[in-house]
Amino acid sequence: MIRPASDANTRHWPLLRSLQGWRLSALPADLVAGLTLTAIAIPEQMATAKLGGFAPEIGFFAFIAGSLGFALFGANRFLSCGADSTITPIFAGGLALLATSGTPDYSALAAALALLVGVMLACAGTFKLGGIANLLSVPVTIGFLAGIAIHIIVSQLPGVLGIASPGGPTVARIATLARHVAEANPYTLMIGFGVLAIVALSETISARIPGALIALVAATLLGISAGLETKGVPVVGALSGTLPTPQLPDIAPERWVKLVPLAFLIAIIVMMQSAATSRGFPSNPDQPADIDRDFVGAGAGSLLAGIIGAFPVNASPPRTGIVAETGGQSQLSSLVAAALVLALISFGAGLLKHVPEAALAGVLLFVALRIIRLAQIVRIYRQSKGEFLLIIATAAAIILLPIEQGVALGIALSLLHGIWSTTRAHLVPFERVPDTTIWWPAHPSIKGESSAGVAVVGFQAPLSFLNATTFRADIQGVLQDSRLRLLVLEANSIPEIDFTAAQALLDIIKICRERGISFAVARLESLRAQEAFERFGLYEVLPREHVFHSVHEAVRKLAPAAG
Repeated sequence: MIRPASDANTRHWPLLRSLQGWRLSALPADLVAGLTLTAIAIPEQMATAKLGGFAPEIGFFAFIAGSLGFALFGANRFLSCGADSTITPIFAGGLALLATSGTPDYSALAAALALLVGVMLACAGTFKLGGIANLLSVPVTIGFLAGIAIHIIVSQLPGVLGIASPGGPTVARIATLARHVAEANPYTLMIGFGVLAIVALSETISARIPGALIALVAATLLGISAGLETKGVPVVGALSGTLPTPQLPDIAPERWVKLVPLAFLIAIIVMMQSAATSRGFPSNPDQPADIDRDFVGAGAGSLLAGIIGAFPVNASPPRTGIVAETGGQSQLSSLVAAALVLALISFGAGLLKHVPEAALAGVLLFVALRIIRLAQIVRIYRQSKGEFLLIIATAAAIILLPIEQGVALGIALSLLHGIWSTTRAHLVPFERVPDTTIWWPAHPSIKGESSAGVAVVGFQAPLSFLNATTFRADIQGVLQDSRLRLLVLEANSIPEIDFTAAQALLDIIKICRERGISFAVARLESLRAQEAFERFGLYEVLPREHVFHSVHEAVRKLAPAAG
């Protein structure tokens, strides 16, 4: 088993951190987890490669690169990194604007994109930029996933129906598919929805059951025995069975530049999903996840993928959950899975040539349905109509616009939502809880007391240029009371103060002094806010003895003098 590492040196372990403290007794558990992960990964990686317009073996290469890169440089013991259906439709849509899917040019651009994403992730981790993972709020993330799910469903329905894949915008493709439903091939329908049913049933019974692999094997045997290839059921075809040669993609410098915006979008989504996965399956529940180190691991996976001609990789919450649930102890589980996939490419590629494409489409339909967070959508609708509209707007943007533009708009909506929330902050009046020394935000259902000539107010947001004007206006409203002799700012909920807000606060302190009103600050607990007081010269106009540990102390010491 793994002995939890508790000293600070663990966080600086250079390579294979998840193996620190590994003992031979953990080998059986890692082998079992690795075998289970392989059974889950084989059909999933083939299907994801198909989703992106690549040969199935490219998905295997991506899985091997992601597993090796993260095992070497990541921190989380369970995280599985490889081809992922969340990011694949996004970069496939972006690459399709630059090259025809399936061509060598398309593959070279995908490899270059992987390298750019890898560099961005490695830099984000190295420079401790883990906060970028919080760019997407939960409602925007849910809307984003719902939109991606629709893209996956629309892209895979032609394979299930056995008809030609329509082109054009998503809505137009849906309309085209609806017109041609009657032309569906009954055999591809049976295979596609049969695989979907088997995978869903297996997941319902236990996530450890490799339902996708079972379904793929069953569909392949059925296709061979019934001669379905002669009845219009397309198959994957022969895999090359050759291993990639490490090399850098040969594309012009200006094309690298064109890939940068798309790479940035993909990197943000990978950071978001990697952070969520690491926090959801922590190596040690008693210690915070090392998100920055995991960014480096995911970045290393994408870099390796680009070098061997694959595409960007991402953390997979479902596969990571499988490793954790089956008793995996370290990244050795992922390395075992990568080795088995490598062996399949080298010696067993012929086993996969009769896999029906409709079966892979069925796997992806299940993936799409799984990432639609219906329960969360319903809960947000009931609890916050405004944030429910964020879900709808984000999903609509992903569906109606070119997918990379929709993702960019989703990120913008998330940031605007955060800005809007900050700008809505107003002063909150405080009252003393009867028979105590506690001052608490005033509430209609809570009886409170006040002191004559004393106003206690709080501001429950960072003080910044976004709300400095509102803050100043609210304070000036309080100062209109001619009886006021003491104004106390309860600062417990102010984590940060920027330059613009500091100037507003300086002006307010000066106005109070000119009017003979004492100004005090209580519970300035944030270290960043304390540093702002020093940095912006607030103590030059506010005596240090007017900054108190509690509102009660401020009122007790200054109210008599003010009165």
